[in-house]
Amino acid sequence: MNAFIWLFDTVVQLFIYVLIASAVLSWLVAFNVVNVRNPIVAQIGEVLYRITEPVLRPIRNLLPNLGGVDISPIILILLLLFVSRLLHEFVPAQTYVYTR
Repeated sequence: MNAFIWLFDTVVQLFIYVLIASAVLSWLVAFNVVNVRNPIVAQIGEVLYRITEPVLRPIRNLLPNLGGVDISPIILILLLLFVSRLLHEFVPAQTYVYTR
């Protein structure tokens, strides 16, 4: 069972990194730091959008309009960390008893 918890934690951690990368890229695009006409930047943005948008869209629909500030990635990160901690809390760690 510990292998599944480790796998879940790893996937959650990777998804959090993807969420952060998506938020940073959106800020860089909004402030015209990166050129979205560059094919590499456009591809990276498209991949990040396709990975994160299906999860962020329901959260954005629930949130009120905050005047252009999008806090849905922060809420999703907190929710993912909560679920991860909850899983650690309710799934007992395996203890091994060595006998000779």
